[in-house]
Amino acid sequence: MSSRVAEANHSEKEESLRLAIAVSLLRSKIQNHQSSSSTSRCDVSSESDALRWKQKAKERKKEIIKLQEDLKDAESAFHRDLFPANASCKCYFFDNLGVFSGRRIGEASESRFNDVLRRRFLRLARRRSRRKSTRSSQRLQSSEPEYEEEAEHLRISIDFLLELSEADSNASNFSNWSHQAVDFILASLKKLISMGRNLESVEESISFMITHLITKMCTPSKGNEVKQLETSVGFYVQHLIRKLGSEPYIGQRAIFAISQRISILAENLLFMDPFDESFSEMDECMFLLIQLIEFLICDYLLPWAENAAFENVVFEEWIASVVNARKAVTALEERNGLYLLYMDRVTGELAKRVGQVTSFREVEPAILEKILAYQEIE
Repeated sequence: MSSRVAEANHSEKEESLRLAIAVSLLRSKIQNHQSSSSTSRCDVSSESDALRWKQKAKERKKEIIKLQEDLKDAESAFHRDLFPANASCKCYFFDNLGVFSGRRIGEASESRFNDVLRRRFLRLARRRSRRKSTRSSQRLQSSEPEYEEEAEHLRISIDFLLELSEADSNASNFSNWSHQAVDFILASLKKLISMGRNLESVEESISFMITHLITKMCTPSKGNEVKQLETSVGFYVQHLIRKLGSEPYIGQRAIFAISQRISILAENLLFMDPFDESFSEMDECMFLLIQLIEFLICDYLLPWAENAAFENVVFEEWIASVVNARKAVTALEERNGLYLLYMDRVTGELAKRVGQVTSFREVEPAILEKILAYQEIE
């Protein structure tokens, strides 16, 4: 009996133990399931966050690309505003280089200013002027602020143009900025003339500029000079003077200075050894000078006559100087008859145009008679 009771108790203990083990296993499975479910939810949440950030990154990249495109469009528009299609620029400023033009060169550039172009040019020119000031003693003075400001603009523009034409100037800078300097000089000079003030100081600056450019035109290029523009530097400087000459105040004084240089050059060539190294350079200079006078006379003499600021006194001076230059070249006929041939063409063109304008009849009769004597020569 007692043994049966003991077996029964032992069986109950085993059953309880099994039940406890089963409950423990069940609890362990439930906990593991809950843990795996939580982990799975975290993984899903992490993947969702990653996808969301990737989408945001793609959207941001699209925005950046669109902004870059907008910036390019804005820069393109700004460039068109800064250098508008109708502004004189390097694309066509040097068109007709050394070639006769069928139009009046100066007219097209008169309306080519816009405020952006003027401000940018002045900013650069003033910065250059502060860095390297030339002829500071010739600073123009006036009690009128407007006149003084415009005279300062003219001085800065002249200094800037002359610096560009120097031997150490960068070729790209020369082609990019020379047209702006020329246009700015012409605009400032017209304003100063319209003010009706004494232009003695202005005349000094203009004469200095003309002399410097003529000297540069006749100076052979060496090393890293403007000759990098694939044409002799003389032709580019000649074209600058030709453009500047659209204003009679500059053009008339340029013809006078050029004719004086021709007379001096003819005398030097007369006594120079043709085998001298500098002879060919002087020969090229002579043709550039004669050609430049012809350009200025053919392009501008008739328009000058219609200008209220045309100076008859200066006109008489340069006509007499051109006639004297033609006489000086006559002495070189045996050496090179082309000089005289070209000068005869110049005086012939001059005589024809003088004969077409009634106002030129007021010129001193002796000078008028001299020039009209060449009317049949061409």
